[in-house]
Amino acid sequence: MNELADLTEELVAIPSHEDETAAGDAIEEWLRAETDARVERDEAGNVIAYKGATGDPDADTLALVGHHDVVPPADRQTTGEGNAGGYVVERREGRIFGRGAADMKGAVAACMLAFRDAEPPVDRTLAFASFVGEEVGGEGARHAIDEGFAPDRAVVAEGSTNYSKPGVTDVAVAHKGRRASTLVASGTAAHASEPEAGENAVYRASDAIDEVRELDAPEATVFGERASGSLAVTMVRGGETWNVIPERCEVTIDERTVPGDRADIGRAAEAVEGVAWEIDQDLPPMACDDDAFADAALAAAREVHDELGLDAPEHVVKPHATDAGWLAEAGTDPLVCGASEPGEAHTETESVGVDVLERCYRIYEDIGERAF
Repeated sequence: MNELADLTEELVAIPSHEDETAAGDAIEEWLRAETDARVERDEAGNVIAYKGATGDPDADTLALVGHHDVVPPADRQTTGEGNAGGYVVERREGRIFGRGAADMKGAVAACMLAFRDAEPPVDRTLAFASFVGEEVGGEGARHAIDEGFAPDRAVVAEGSTNYSKPGVTDVAVAHKGRRASTLVASGTAAHASEPEAGENAVYRASDAIDEVRELDAPEATVFGERASGSLAVTMVRGGETWNVIPERCEVTIDERTVPGDRADIGRAAEAVEGVAWEIDQDLPPMACDDDAFADAALAAAREVHDELGLDAPEHVVKPHATDAGWLAEAGTDPLVCGASEPGEAHTETESVGVDVLERCYRIYEDIGERAF
């Protein structure tokens, strides 16, 4: 399917790590040229399109969702500095190499073609959305949701390939979130020759760390799949010089949350005098609560795999936060299904398999046409 590979290369070649405008322009122009859908571009730069039962207020809406921003490229992946230079794109040995090929312009291209080609049931609105700002905390998704983007269901085309076994594209029914927080220990400075004259913030931080080590990591079960979170102190910063009792010490904590459960980090702050807890980032986890949708999506994926002579995909839990978390928080039932394989995104050798993109296109088209 050369059209899909060509469209992927076209999108990958457009720089979008500092400014997503040109990539959004390309997506918008393609949708207007290739479909009769209602195409919108909001103030944030998100591209959203609708077709099917758009005039029926009782129609369900299914959205195919991606993002067209990328993380900054390595030197070898760009032909110039910033958005002034293009990205290097290569196709060889059945794969497309370039920044954003896996995460996630290849999957966006597959969604675009599936959106164009799918014929949804008469009582369904089929939507397509490509967001900006996913890599910096879901800025585009949050803006779209605030402006009223509220599909009943969504297939978020982030990576789910090679999760249950090699060579399959699975359907993730849940994923972990990420909460980044800081315990701030305050003390009183004094000369280190008279430590009793001060209050050592590092000691207070150490006591708080001991409390964190006793906390249970988050856990949940979704569709029989166990989702286990994690909790870890990742940085400690305190003191300014060798002969002064430190008056401040900061402890950074990385927590991977799961649907319905989070660690009680506040307990560590409450247990130690002079320690406060600050939340720096909170990317929500995701769980799909629509059994029929999850089963239908898996059936679609299995039919495609069976036709290709591949092993059957499974319902899985994805370890990484995506825009599906923001959608779930807003009331959408999302699933994650996409071409990116573990270890491909954000690397100097980032790539995606053309055959896997074609597989995803077929899955998305089938889900768009399937009754739930």
